[in-house]
Amino acid sequence: MTGLNALKMDANIVVLGTDNVGKSAVTVRFLTRRFIGEYGDIETIYSHSFSVDGRELTLSIWDSPYSQQDISTSSSLCEKRLQWADGFVLVYSICDRASFNMVTRLIQSIKATKEYMGLEKVPIAIVGNKRDLHHRRTVLSEEGRLLALASGCQFFEVSAAENYHSVIMVFHGLVDRIRESRSVIKKPAGIKGIVKSMSAVFARRRTDSL
Repeated sequence: MTGLNALKMDANIVVLGTDNVGKSAVTVRFLTRRFIGEYGDIETIYSHSFSVDGRELTLSIWDSPYSQQDISTSSSLCEKRLQWADGFVLVYSICDRASFNMVTRLIQSIKATKEYMGLEKVPIAIVGNKRDLHHRRTVLSEEGRLLALASGCQFFEVSAAENYHSVIMVFHGLVDRIRESRSVIKKPAGIKGIVKSMSAVFARRRTDSL
């Protein structure tokens, strides 16, 4: 892209998490800088425009409740989200082991659906929320980091209640991953690549004829 189009970017992000993990609080904290503690299980799509390093960004953020039953019975809904999304934010509470286990299952579900649909890799950010309640912690930071490392995701621990900056880092970091995924373009093999490929083919043929 050149000109003004090179300075603009649109992206769709789906935020998923079980009840009471602060999923909507994280989303609204990013959008408004305010912390609101109570939300209902209502699907909402927000639109948010801002500027980073001279680039205009417009995010559509789908704040979506997700339950154990969704994973086993609503594959079509998961496919719809995956088709729409450029990236995912998966939120768990550091005080709730079951919500962390759900994130593991969500990653598996997203990747399985992606492979089934033949889609490219989708950027995912794993977010451990409620860091301010560390005295009630049941999920260690190291567990979140290991899960992210094993699954090729980003990892963040935040407190939507106390810290706006850490929440910004989640979405800005995911946007960077989305930008990187879009910039990966398969280059032509070139002369060296073609020669290397042909050499490999002839080498196999010689081996097969022995």
